[in-house]
Amino acid sequence: MMPEVAPEAVRNFLNLSATRSFDTTTFSRVVKNFVIQGGNLQTSEKWGAELAKRQQKKLPDEPGLVKHVRGIVSMARTEEPNSATTHFFILVNAAPHLDSKFAAFGTVTKGMEVVDAINQAPVEGDKPEKPVKITRAVVTPCKN
Repeated sequence: MMPEVAPEAVRNFLNLSATRSFDTTTFSRVVKNFVIQGGNLQTSEKWGAELAKRQQKKLPDEPGLVKHVRGIVSMARTEEPNSATTHFFILVNAAPHLDSKFAAFGTVTKGMEVVDAINQAPVEGDKPEKPVKITRAVVTPCKN
């Protein structure tokens, strides 16, 4: 996590993980050799009013100097300013066209082989044919 460059995105992501809001959600978008995207709370088995309220909260844009390279975790959003909510993406390759446009807030330090496997799963359009579920998201201190 990089709170020094995207404090609101980090706070939001950790809070969603700690409150188990990401549990049972799926990676709902996969673009081969580019990105996997998760964080759509509507894919949760626990979808209801509470998660709907969480997904409506908009975050301020925090585009920083972090380069969008392989393993970067960044907030997804629409073209509208300040439209990020709960959706995030993980890059499987560099995407310099995203630099200074999206809030990069973390980096994968272990498990990129899992990200790569999700990215290579069969898709219909950009949706995995078989749901790739986040069973449980947990927050643990890093041991760097």
